[in-house]
Amino acid sequence: MEYRYLGNSGLMVSCLSLGGWVTYGGQVGPEVAQQCMKTAFDLGVNFFDTAEVYSGGQCEIDMGVAVRKFGWKRSDLVISTKIFWGGKGPNDRGLSRKHILEGTDASLKRLQLDYVDLLYAHRPDPDTPMEEIVRAFNHVINQGKALYWGTSEWSAQQITEAHVVAQRLNLIAPLMEQPQYNMFHRDRFEKEYLPLFRNFSMGSTTWSPLASGLLTGKYNEGIPPDSRLAIQDNAVMRRLRDGLDTEDGRIKISKVISLSTVAKELECTTAQLALAWCLKNPNISSVITGASKPSQIEENIKALQVVPLLTEEVMQDIEDILMNKPTMDYNFRSS
Repeated sequence: MEYRYLGNSGLMVSCLSLGGWVTYGGQVGPEVAQQCMKTAFDLGVNFFDTAEVYSGGQCEIDMGVAVRKFGWKRSDLVISTKIFWGGKGPNDRGLSRKHILEGTDASLKRLQLDYVDLLYAHRPDPDTPMEEIVRAFNHVINQGKALYWGTSEWSAQQITEAHVVAQRLNLIAPLMEQPQYNMFHRDRFEKEYLPLFRNFSMGSTTWSPLASGLLTGKYNEGIPPDSRLAIQDNAVMRRLRDGLDTEDGRIKISKVISLSTVAKELECTTAQLALAWCLKNPNISSVITGASKPSQIEENIKALQVVPLLTEEVMQDIEDILMNKPTMDYNFRSS
């Protein structure tokens, strides 16, 4: 396993990590979740990600049980959770000081932990002043209930505003951002966030590296009944499933088929190629993966062996297939 510093901190996270979105507490039971986490830990993964909203909090419960069951040393783990959607009450969602404090306490209770290493603002909250948000996360850190805080799916402008507020108040700024990033979803990470990496040395823990399984090739000929996209009561999965029947969906499938040819030449799977491609980006601290069975984790970890094989020539072959590299040119008007 390779470990990378999270942004400009001294904290090291495994470059491949395990997240529980959709899967733990929902798609699979606690026993499977425990075995997946143990397999990941045994293979060197130290970073495990969850959120208060995942399966209505059950994901946090199942992952917390696994930590206690296997008796792992707390210093060997980096545990994160995210705050925004905590319930149906008017103060159970958003980033008010009240919900950040109460939501964190509720998450820690479900996880059976005294603190989390990383605490994220799961989405931006335009209805709460940025100063209130920054102060609240700092309060949680000062109480010892979180060690670092960050954002998830915030715009570069919003993250910059948080840094400006933190600097003005001499408070701790967000250390990391957790955005979606994969071969089909690139613009924000590769273009919009570049000033954040340059100016603030932000860390990143990216999610959906396989585009909810699309980049594994499993959907090339339909939707397997045991796959994520087969889940009926999840709005995100339903939207992705419907998208496969569109022209854009068919184009993506054809690109995955072409990528499988590159993978075959490298003697790896298409999924391993997609993960290695993400790991190749120097601005990524950790790639969050999902797994519904231990064997998937074992296969994902092998992506580390593929990264050295991604030469400039191979990377260009991939770009020729994707044809979606963000344009970096800027237009300046002369006065």
